[in-house]
Amino acid sequence: MATVELRFSALPEHVRTARLVAAAVARRAGVDEAVLDEVRLAVGEACSRAVGLHRNGGISAPVKVLLIEEEKQFSIEVGDEIPHAAPGEEVADGGDGGVETGEDEMGLAVISGLVDDVEVSAGEHGGSIRMRWPTAPPATHLG
Repeated sequence: MATVELRFSALPEHVRTARLVAAAVARRAGVDEAVLDEVRLAVGEACSRAVGLHRNGGISAPVKVLLIEEEKQFSIEVGDEIPHAAPGEEVADGGDGGVETGEDEMGLAVISGLVDDVEVSAGEHGGSIRMRWPTAPPATHLG
């Protein structure tokens, strides 16, 4: 299993770089060319969401992106460091950790529409969105 870890300051201008790196690593991992636009869009949406959460929550920690090549799949995990409350609970600061609920739900809906295999998790130390795509076996070139 090969993993590339990318960390960037929570600034919107870094989202484009994260998209480009994710697409390049996905291509190398064997993700179908026809799906690479979806990978770029989903990563852009997840990173933009994390940047927004960090900025709204006053968090100076970087956004973390893990690009994971496994035997038959490629995964991308975008993490934020915003404390998220479990449903029905409040975060220690009495708010919702700066999450703009409508905007947050819209971003998650866009990601879910682009990626068939999405897992969203959140806890008191931050949240993550893990997206997975199947990969093709490496082609052998003859000649």
